[in-house]
Amino acid sequence: MSDLNQKICDVFAGLVVRKDLVKTVKGNAIVPSYVLEYLLGQYCATSDEASIESGIQTVKEILAKHYVHRNEAGLIRSTIKEKGRHKVIDKVSVALNDKKDVYEMTFSNLGIKKVLVDSGTIKKHPKLLVGGVWCIADVEYDHTEDKDASPWILSTIKPIQMSHFDHESFLESRRKFNLNEWIDLLIQSIGFNPDFFGRRSKLMQLVRLIPFCERNYNLIELGPKGTGKSHIYSEFSPHGILISGGEVTVPKLFVNNSSGKLGLVGYWDTVAFDEFAGKQKRVDKALVDIMKNYMANKSFSRGVEMLGADASMAFIGNTEHSLPYMLKHSDLFDALPEKFYDSAFLDRLHFYIPGWEIDIIRGEMFSNGYGFVVDYLAEVLRHLRNQDYSDQYAEYFSISSQISTRDRDGIHKTFSGLMKILFPQGGATKTEIEEILKFSMEGRKRVKDQLFRIDNTYADVNFYYSDKTGNEIAVKTLEELQYPNYFNKTVGDVTDIGIPEPDISPVEVEPQETLSKTEVVTEAVIDEPVLKEQHLTFSENQRGVSYDSLFGPYLKGAKHITITDPYIRLFYQAKNLMELLETIIKQKAEEDEVVVSLITVEDEFKGDHQRDYFEKIQSSMFAVGIKFAYSFATSGSQHARHIVTDTGWKVSLDRGLDIFQQYDVNDTFSLSNRLQKHRPCKAFEVTFIKVEE
Repeated sequence: MSDLNQKICDVFAGLVVRKDLVKTVKGNAIVPSYVLEYLLGQYCATSDEASIESGIQTVKEILAKHYVHRNEAGLIRSTIKEKGRHKVIDKVSVALNDKKDVYEMTFSNLGIKKVLVDSGTIKKHPKLLVGGVWCIADVEYDHTEDKDASPWILSTIKPIQMSHFDHESFLESRRKFNLNEWIDLLIQSIGFNPDFFGRRSKLMQLVRLIPFCERNYNLIELGPKGTGKSHIYSEFSPHGILISGGEVTVPKLFVNNSSGKLGLVGYWDTVAFDEFAGKQKRVDKALVDIMKNYMANKSFSRGVEMLGADASMAFIGNTEHSLPYMLKHSDLFDALPEKFYDSAFLDRLHFYIPGWEIDIIRGEMFSNGYGFVVDYLAEVLRHLRNQDYSDQYAEYFSISSQISTRDRDGIHKTFSGLMKILFPQGGATKTEIEEILKFSMEGRKRVKDQLFRIDNTYADVNFYYSDKTGNEIAVKTLEELQYPNYFNKTVGDVTDIGIPEPDISPVEVEPQETLSKTEVVTEAVIDEPVLKEQHLTFSENQRGVSYDSLFGPYLKGAKHITITDPYIRLFYQAKNLMELLETIIKQKAEEDEVVVSLITVEDEFKGDHQRDYFEKIQSSMFAVGIKFAYSFATSGSQHARHIVTDTGWKVSLDRGLDIFQQYDVNDTFSLSNRLQKHRPCKAFEVTFIKVEE
């Protein structure tokens, strides 16, 4: 067990569970993860392997005996009749029969209806009236001659969620973790392995939690299929509901004027709209109008009466085009139905998660470490809805006065939500606060930038914040930095359809070293690009970077290249080296020979594998004119990472060759496996220095 997992088990004993156990016990039971984790939390909330194995068997037995499969409903009904009473795990809902003035319960899988429920149960659990709730219920059978009476009797019912939450104990436990540990614990609680995510990607996963801890928060996420957009809202919390298909009526969502019955926003903390995108979807304009008013004012009307609610809304859907295509030909809201493609509606969104930055979920990305039992974390987040952390940056920073009230509200809500999730105990440093503030502003700016493209009545706003010395820091979105030729253009203005190469369009370049327009050239036009000293900085999740474009021009013409990197040890690191050598091959004439010397550090445990990698590389390179040699530094203090050529260039690498995020090297049909420029990057910096030959 890792040190972090041991610490999690020690500090939050009884409140955490090993996340891979959910798949182990789920089998063919069609139940949300929080239902399974509720049971696992009762029997497997320990790090003792024997207890875990025993607990797994207990949970499996409970599911086998009490979970109702639809195809076995008749058998369960028979069991209840013969035994007189039986405990079931099922999704139940309640409706008021106004003709008889009684509440009647329906068991979804068991297939029984009109089970009488007392008013006290409804007052205690009002969500039973809307959407249905997973419960553990004791059902009895008592046949009667009365044709109108149901033989099914509800004895007891217990919704699957925590009954008690100790906030002070939670805050005290949070103080025992540093920020990186806490973020990794949260990512594991969601179900993912934090090793597969960079800092920016982790924050995006955590933004998905904000609707659960921030009242009236409006979030949108559009991106490719398979990135786990709906998982949080369908599996994570008993306080959220996912509406499939993205189509919903005014009575279901807000209020039924004829019956006076409140809709989903009156009972749930978060209402998520799955498959929200799709231009051909039919949408009721009245619904859009009511949603606009609710999203702005937290209220809606029931006839002449105004009602308020605090449910947050999350809109999730799939994009139909690539990011550069949308930036050139339309905008980032292009996939929405026509009625929702309304600047007034879109302006009410507080944050836009760029789904194209999130990796498609692969099997190895799921966690086998320890995380919170999700209903515990759901209660933590629900408790935090009563708090407001939106002004905690004011001690160090101020937001530009140019930013509108609506923009400011969006920034404040996202900032408050992330601060609640990351620093519920307070005590964030200036640097930590700045990171969250900048990230919050970027998400709102993504919305505002698209509004500017859609509706020219919106003014172009300069998003920046200032520190107490008056220093102004501009905030830009990653797509703005990555595709400057497409950005800040209205549709149809773009004439250059080429994606700019990263070495001429970096995320940040020191001002005095910015490349001029005349230097933006390709090899097809000029064979010998002008090389210059420069420092480039790249952001996490940036794409379009490759060894060919980044290093190729500086390696061309070299006869001896020395690579110093102490971390060429594991398979993927050796693969990176192989890809750099492929770049060198592309830059040399076929008849030339190039000597490549690698200086690295021998792996303490897998040195044999390491040597095997290098010898295979050596063998394959010899046939194409690359004389590859390797040596191991033995000083024990080797940390520098750089490439030096005999043509007088030194390329200093803060991350060495390890600039790409993890991808599936076994997936032959994945573009990220075939082409470097389709891989998301880690955050890294590279400096090109001219040295004496």
